[in-house]
Amino acid sequence: MSDSDYTPPKVWQWNRASGGKFANINRPVAGATHDKELPVGSHPHQLYSLATPNGVKVSVMFEELLERGFSDAEYDAWLIRIGEGDQFGSGFVGVNPNSKIPALVDRSVEPTQRVFESGAILLYLAEKFGAFLPEARAARTECLNWLFWQMGAAPYLGGGFGHFYAYAPTRIEYCIDRFAMEAKRQLDVLDRELADKTFIAGEDYTIADIGIWPWYGQLALGRLYEAGEFLQVESYENLQRWARAIDARPAVQRGVMVNKPFGPPETQLHERHAADDFATRTQDKLASVN
Repeated sequence: MSDSDYTPPKVWQWNRASGGKFANINRPVAGATHDKELPVGSHPHQLYSLATPNGVKVSVMFEELLERGFSDAEYDAWLIRIGEGDQFGSGFVGVNPNSKIPALVDRSVEPTQRVFESGAILLYLAEKFGAFLPEARAARTECLNWLFWQMGAAPYLGGGFGHFYAYAPTRIEYCIDRFAMEAKRQLDVLDRELADKTFIAGEDYTIADIGIWPWYGQLALGRLYEAGEFLQVESYENLQRWARAIDARPAVQRGVMVNKPFGPPETQLHERHAADDFATRTQDKLASVN
């Protein structure tokens, strides 16, 4: 039966064979599938994540805080291999009932505080340290406008365009066209906004930029879904300028390497908790890449 002949049944049933690349972890129910406690390190913040765009937001935020001199922003980064179902362990589900990375536990407060959803983590850390979030009401509101824009827009890019263009078991023209159109509209939104601003919410670098860049900045730089040519990302000149400027930040270069178990070994640095010489090891790896 072709896709054009498909008629949905009156009651949907879970087909375990469906789901494309992520069929082994997709399921229609929540909760833990197995007992597994999370590791805990010695630093105030425990980050459980993977270097997907959503995960990169938070590791970049931590590295930016440390770059700015907030020594109490030290964190332990623990790798959650979502392809192997780590996110369904009982410990992780206890931190994030939605079983999605990233998840954070702040052990510097009593009682300890769990924080899940990448946007919530960025806002939590920005408020805790008083950094990368404007204090003036108008500027703060504009920053949060764009942070929440990203949270609402990215599912169309990742779960929509990215899934059907790169991961679906079959190529469906309607789906790819539908979400490519939306992806390009979003790129155009950013490109127009950045025409007369240094950063997305104004002249200051904020959590809005940190939230948006791992998705749209890396897409603009040709790093997501091998779709740069398909979406003609080079045509968005203002977005390109912004994406390259953020990509050049030392904290961003470190943040994208944390919890990264894929790609060339010199781009990976996912044992942050294992040694105190993280900064030295990072600089050595960055030197080898550059």
